[in-house]
Amino acid sequence: MFDPIKPAKKARVGLYSIGLEAYWNQFEGLRERLLEYGQFIENKMQTFGEVYNFGLVDTEGKAREAGEWFNKNSVDIIFCHSATYSTSAAVLPVHQICQKPVIILNLQPTERINYAQTTTGEWLAHCGACPVSELSNAFNRAGIPFRVINGLLGLDYTPSISLTNETTHERPEAIRAWKEIEEWILSAGVARTLQHSRFGFLGNTYNGMLDMYSDFTMIQAQTGLHVEILEMCDLAKFVDEVTPTEVRNKMEEVKTMFEISGDSPADPIARKPTDEQMEWSCTVAVAQEKLVKAYDLDSLTYYYHGSPGSEYEKLQAGFILGHSLLTAKGIPCSGEGDLKTAVAMKICDILGRGGSYSEIVVVDYIDQTILLGHDGPFHIAISQGKPILRGMGLYHGKQGSGISVEAKVRTGPVTTLNITQTGEGKLKMIISQGESTNGEIMRIGNTQTPVKFPLHPDEYMSRWFAEAPTHHCALSIGHNASLFEKVAEILGVEYVTICR
Repeated sequence: MFDPIKPAKKARVGLYSIGLEAYWNQFEGLRERLLEYGQFIENKMQTFGEVYNFGLVDTEGKAREAGEWFNKNSVDIIFCHSATYSTSAAVLPVHQICQKPVIILNLQPTERINYAQTTTGEWLAHCGACPVSELSNAFNRAGIPFRVINGLLGLDYTPSISLTNETTHERPEAIRAWKEIEEWILSAGVARTLQHSRFGFLGNTYNGMLDMYSDFTMIQAQTGLHVEILEMCDLAKFVDEVTPTEVRNKMEEVKTMFEISGDSPADPIARKPTDEQMEWSCTVAVAQEKLVKAYDLDSLTYYYHGSPGSEYEKLQAGFILGHSLLTAKGIPCSGEGDLKTAVAMKICDILGRGGSYSEIVVVDYIDQTILLGHDGPFHIAISQGKPILRGMGLYHGKQGSGISVEAKVRTGPVTTLNITQTGEGKLKMIISQGESTNGEIMRIGNTQTPVKFPLHPDEYMSRWFAEAPTHHCALSIGHNASLFEKVAEILGVEYVTICR
């Protein structure tokens, strides 16, 4: 049901191991042992990305060859496996030639060497930490940003050549290290996907919402995505092509995904959807999917005011249902022309964390939660139970009436991702971890999720407002702060984490 219309791209991962050429003739089996470790890393990384393993770099000539090879294979990130000691001169050229983000892997194969029996050759297989400070110094002086992951290699066996235990996959040092590796690879996949993405911008931005106005060139310059400017007539032509069979099929899909509401017991404008509203929203939803496929879109930002009673006012009144369905299928849709939040939603979706369009709705000082939500669209794939469809007598602050989605993000850990723009014209990510609770929500046809942050609501809001956010954010499932921070680093975007 939630199969993506356009699957995200996997990162292209460069990998190589380092060593000192002089060792190979001195210590039998050492070179092969280190290559075996590198092969283990490659195999495990394949779960998260497409891995290009150059093998062993042990001279400056090999380093230059590796840099050219990584460029040829268009890698997004490079992992330097510090397998044993190497001179920094035999490593630096890799990254001077291929200037992609670099992560040094300081992964020791054993939790403890066999002190009594260890030979020099045995020690050299475990001394990967030795050259890391030298590499750090060289990279820093060469102006090459880098990160280091320290921990255990995480083998689930001990090589026959070893004189100690190397089965370390259940140790926390291995689990933590591999979580970091996974996050860096997934983050590089976000960057690759964005660089190949087409974001539709349909209509315009809600008049007067100054925080949401964006420069399309700035967005492309800092993320690599392309903005395709669309008009309402581009969508209207697909509405005219929709067949009764397509509407019936879409109606069946909707009835499977949603609960159809009765009248709201509280709000007179939130009522049971009429047959006419259902049929029109399904018609528009079919057209919206056709538009996405015709223009090869990966995301869509939209808003159109529409003159009262006009054709386009009626068309935009049917948007929320179809855009919720598209969001569930990997095409995040953000309302009110908020392109920056569409980027945040897309990042969450690429990572498989959802990303529902949200803003502050109200504060519950008794439960100490902040309700986050909007009048749509909603990310159905991360819903707590079936979302509810309600008919709306009017869309508050907007033209027209139609169907809206009432839902909450599933209970458990959540993370908000806000993308704003600084006074210098740079994108900035604002990240907050919290817990989605089972608290009550209003029955007014809007999405609402009660979120309890580690801070008192007033303290949280004070810190959040101080960062000058765009007033919308993407609400994702899971505690994703460390992951989002890595995405920001890969993209070269400033970030701040409000709370964990």
